[in-house]
Amino acid sequence: MTAPHHRSHTSQSVITGIAAALIGYTSTFAVVLTGLQTVGADRRQAAAGLVALCFAIGVVSLVLSRRYRMPLTIAWSTPGAAVLVSAGQVTGGWAASVGAFIVAALLVVLTGMWPRLGRLVAAIPAPIAQAMLAGILLDLCLTPVSAVAEFPARVAPILAVWLVTFALSPRWAIVAAFATAMAVVSYDAITGAMPVIHWLPEAGATIPTLTWSAAVSIAIPLYIVTMAAQNVPGVAIMSSYGYTVPWRPALTATGLASAAAAPFGAHAVNLAAITAALPASGESHPDPAQRWRTSATLGMSYLVLGV
Repeated sequence: MTAPHHRSHTSQSVITGIAAALIGYTSTFAVVLTGLQTVGADRRQAAAGLVALCFAIGVVSLVLSRRYRMPLTIAWSTPGAAVLVSAGQVTGGWAASVGAFIVAALLVVLTGMWPRLGRLVAAIPAPIAQAMLAGILLDLCLTPVSAVAEFPARVAPILAVWLVTFALSPRWAIVAAFATAMAVVSYDAITGAMPVIHWLPEAGATIPTLTWSAAVSIAIPLYIVTMAAQNVPGVAIMSSYGYTVPWRPALTATGLASAAAAPFGAHAVNLAAITAALPASGESHPDPAQRWRTSATLGMSYLVLGV
């Protein structure tokens, strides 16, 4: 391969990695924030949780993709965040929720060590899990409609940009809407409508507690949906592109990263499912052996997003 072609393909990998990170982040960060606040986090703790998730995704994506030279893409558990929305407050408050996050993370590590447990989770019918998540996410999907009535000057431009971009280039619709939202927030800050000091997450680590209520309503459902709707489909998607995911190292790394980030408010990170297709495809790089660079770029992009 000539040098210009090599540089072109490298640029392709970098651009695809950045795009995958932006699409993954902007598509579901609102679900994450809503879920964390529903189970007891205040706004500062939810913001800190989002930062911790970004750093965990960035580090694990970088480490796994470079170590195994394949596009192993990590994401936060969007289905898990949806489960938090449905769980509501538990006995013990936010500290008990953090303890449940750690329990779910350790169950993921155990699954990596004990493959039979993973096969049991994979046996859960996909339509059942999808129907459960659809019911949880319906209210969140309708939120922009009600928000237009409450904050028309702020929300209407975001929806308009999303609709126009979706008609022209669906992949970039959420990213464009997110950029518009940031412009609205910046305008509010400049005009004094939103104090800048509240932008910065100030919460530190939370000492976790363990309660049966949180284990039953958060830890177990969070573990099941993260495995059934993220890790297992993620392995299948990678397999469709010719990659064999190192099951034990991947689950161990994501589980330990989730446990380490949980005291800072992170609920779970895992193998990406839908987002995994972009780095693993030919759109990332024509040479399958070089597509790991896209996941590495995604990891670095999440570190920047965390900042």
